[in-house]
Amino acid sequence: MENSTSITSEIITNDLLPQKFGKLGMIWTGVLIAFCLVGAFAYYLQLKNCLSVTAMRDYVSWGIYISNFVFFVAISLVGSLITAVFRLANVKWSTPLTRIAEIIAVSAILFASLIIIVDMGRPERLFNLFLYGRLKSPIMWDVIVIGTYLFLSLLLLYFPLLPDLKILMGSRKGSTKKYNKLYHFLGSFWKGGRLQNMLNKRAVNVLCVTIIPVAFCIHTVTSWLFATTYRPGWDSTNFGAYFISGAFLVGAGGVLIAMYIFRKAYNLEKYITEKHFDKMGRIVVLLALLYLYFNVNEYLVPAFKMKKSEDAHLTQLFAGDYAPIFWFAILAGMIIPILILIFKKGRKPLPALIAGILVVVGAWFKRYLIVTPTLLHPFLPMTDVPENYKHYFPSWQEWAIAMGSLAGALLIITFFARVFPIIPIQETINEQHETTAK
Repeated sequence: MENSTSITSEIITNDLLPQKFGKLGMIWTGVLIAFCLVGAFAYYLQLKNCLSVTAMRDYVSWGIYISNFVFFVAISLVGSLITAVFRLANVKWSTPLTRIAEIIAVSAILFASLIIIVDMGRPERLFNLFLYGRLKSPIMWDVIVIGTYLFLSLLLLYFPLLPDLKILMGSRKGSTKKYNKLYHFLGSFWKGGRLQNMLNKRAVNVLCVTIIPVAFCIHTVTSWLFATTYRPGWDSTNFGAYFISGAFLVGAGGVLIAMYIFRKAYNLEKYITEKHFDKMGRIVVLLALLYLYFNVNEYLVPAFKMKKSEDAHLTQLFAGDYAPIFWFAILAGMIIPILILIFKKGRKPLPALIAGILVVVGAWFKRYLIVTPTLLHPFLPMTDVPENYKHYFPSWQEWAIAMGSLAGALLIITFFARVFPIIPIQETINEQHETTAK
């Protein structure tokens, strides 16, 4: 925090209390709700007419829904990176970013769960997973780790929020008074005594230790859903590390975007400073280089062997129909952000925002490429099938549902920031007191 010695607890509290939406905020919320409504209507049509409204067929049986699922699972890892890893490492500068990271993680993993139900086509069959689920199945492993990760992420969001709920309940600010019943419901038992604070701190540390292996498991298990399916491009022992490194990168890119937006929207320049953009920019460069290495490894080894099935798959990616998307994902998702953020001027807020947007957009297309081209190039060639089985482009219903799910995740983050402090108030005050005492 810049000029921390001149900022009192009252100023910090007033600065960080939730604020009403301005005109732009209302427009943003309206646009997101509109996307969600269109997505809900498209899903109604899918329920009515089944998966025939999609472009998925016998070969491409996953498509854009599973691309979205992998994207959501990936970006959710940011909660573990910023909140858990940085807390355990006692990285003080990350305090203003912890709640941003955790709400991104919660909203992402929630919609990852929902998009799987959408992909099932028959949502009532979800209960069969619990009634007849087999632990031999990697899909069952995914259900278990996603449920566990969502539960732990909610707790990791809730426990550090408790001291702030007491501040919110005592606030007389108009924008928070109408949510008093919600604040009392969530935190009326919190008195802020020494014992409660000690137990809360210990619980957060336990959660941080627990959620890291669970986060690694969710991305590893998701990668195994692909790697245990015998298809060109998925038949790889590299997939676990490949998925985790990519998840760290897209999550960090998402935080860069959220930092800039909340900083501008709520005038948080004193709390989310250029120092934070500089440090997060360095982290994104490191993660992009790591992910770039795994991409080289992922494509170079099969390209060197050049088995017939892999040949068709790689040719399609490097120089075929999917080449524009592939090279866009590599350049926009990794190389250009590295070139921007490796320089100090590139780690200023606006260039960092641009780099973050490139990382996230490139990451979404990367997940699309992981799913679709592989399904179109099975080891056994397609013979005696209709022509439309050999191609895949999502129908408008698929696009609407996918965009609606992305809008829904953003809507959760938006409403959370309207109701709760997006930067921890009590933690910021405590750090201010520690700084002043030194």
